[in-house]
Amino acid sequence: MQIQAVNQNIDNKKNSLIVIIRMKGRTNIRHDAEYTLRLFRLYRKYHASIYPSNLPGLSGMLNKIKNYATWGEISREMLIELLKKRGRIVGGEKFTQSILSEKLNVKSIEELADKIINGEIILHEQELIKPVFRLRPPKKGFKRSTRKTFSEGGELGYRGNEINELLKKMI
Repeated sequence: MQIQAVNQNIDNKKNSLIVIIRMKGRTNIRHDAEYTLRLFRLYRKYHASIYPSNLPGLSGMLNKIKNYATWGEISREMLIELLKKRGRIVGGEKFTQSILSEKLNVKSIEELADKIINGEIILHEQELIKPVFRLRPPKKGFKRSTRKTFSEGGELGYRGNEINELLKKMI
């Protein structure tokens, strides 16, 4: 029942982006959940990826990984911060002004973030920007249990706009 309410919240926001962060390691994970995490390209703990919320089948995939990851709607400001500090192109280089203008045809990271939000650039479909962001463990640790869902007072599962606070601690 609670999962359906979460999925309806995601579906109601048409042009939002969902950031998914893997919270658990690679041991003792069910096969179907591990396969779904691989589909999201979340191979290791504290890796994050961004997907549009209107992607077909996204809510079912998120339901499978609710005990191993956390997700929510990312704000524009946090997306810009994530691209500046953790964004990479294929080859491992950070974004520079020359790379942005030559290869991506944008003038700044803010313009790139706007194109991602508007759906002009979809991270998991293009080949130049790495769709996975490598994060570090949160500063000052987790405040809640990493074994419970967010609605039960833990860190896992859907957390809505509160994902931005967690991302700020992990960038």
